[in-house]
Amino acid sequence: MGRRTNLQTIAAATAALAVATALLPARSREPAPHGPHQNVRVGLVFDVGGRGDKSFNDAAYEGIARSADELGVQIELLEPTGAEDREAAMRLFAARGFDLVLGVGFIFSTDINVVARAFPSTRFACIDYAPMEPTIPPNVAGLTFREEEGSFLVGAVAGLVTKSKHVGFVGGMDIPLIHKFEAGYRAGVLSVCPTCAVHVAYAGTTPEAFRDPVKGKALAVSQISQGADVLYHASGTTGHGVFEASRDMGAKAIGVDSDQWAEMPGTVITSMIKRGDVAVFDAVKDVAEGKFRGGLLSFGLAEDGVGYVSEGDHAGAITPEIRAKVAELRARIVKGEIKVPDR
Repeated sequence: MGRRTNLQTIAAATAALAVATALLPARSREPAPHGPHQNVRVGLVFDVGGRGDKSFNDAAYEGIARSADELGVQIELLEPTGAEDREAAMRLFAARGFDLVLGVGFIFSTDINVVARAFPSTRFACIDYAPMEPTIPPNVAGLTFREEEGSFLVGAVAGLVTKSKHVGFVGGMDIPLIHKFEAGYRAGVLSVCPTCAVHVAYAGTTPEAFRDPVKGKALAVSQISQGADVLYHASGTTGHGVFEASRDMGAKAIGVDSDQWAEMPGTVITSMIKRGDVAVFDAVKDVAEGKFRGGLLSFGLAEDGVGYVSEGDHAGAITPEIRAKVAELRARIVKGEIKVPDR
């Protein structure tokens, strides 16, 4: 896919827009808004897996839907059919004069920089922003999370629940972003169970590693066969295979990004919550109120950007003693008494 580092000619831009319109699937336009910011238009482009993934894409949708309900902004959604469509989708929104264009997922990072430089008057935001270049365009807000902090909490749960003193971690794509989940999880496990062994495996080195449940199941079977009785995944829909293996082999599992209890009731004991909805809503609200902030914005425990499922029926396997211990650890992280590693 070609990269544009400078503003193209009007003719080229018009051609690109035509191509984008032809390549992309039909737009999803939400109901007409009513509210103080109904003239603000926001476009969201989904990540791999799309809406309905019961994970991060759905969390982003919840955030943008909330912004329509509470702020009255107009929202439109696009789900690319392939990698080549990501840039085209963002260009389509920008060329139509949208006030904010959102990309869901680190894989948008390079493309969003390219499009942002071509449309300097449009504001952009990218969830899990992780560009290869050091300079961030001034009209880009990079929404990042301290995933290691939430992962630390579920790691502590795993360390307190395990009977075998062997736990597992299954990552999707082997990249620094997912290493943060692994590092926090490992630290959380060892904080409460210093003698526990943490088994680690990754599904691959391309974005497809986030949607390969067959590979996820194989990796989980291997870890359970080595004694792991609690497994945490950070692997998108690949994690469903982890849930299946855990169910079939009598292990427990921990979900990621959103409450995944419904994916495998009785097997999933908790989930690390990554509040993509909070990040998206805050980004839209800033634009609607004329307070857009470019640069890197970080969401952790202190900002309620990450957490874990600890209340209600979906956390039934977490005893009051475990809940109290994890709450103590959370407070120490927020106070800065515990520095959670991110690699």
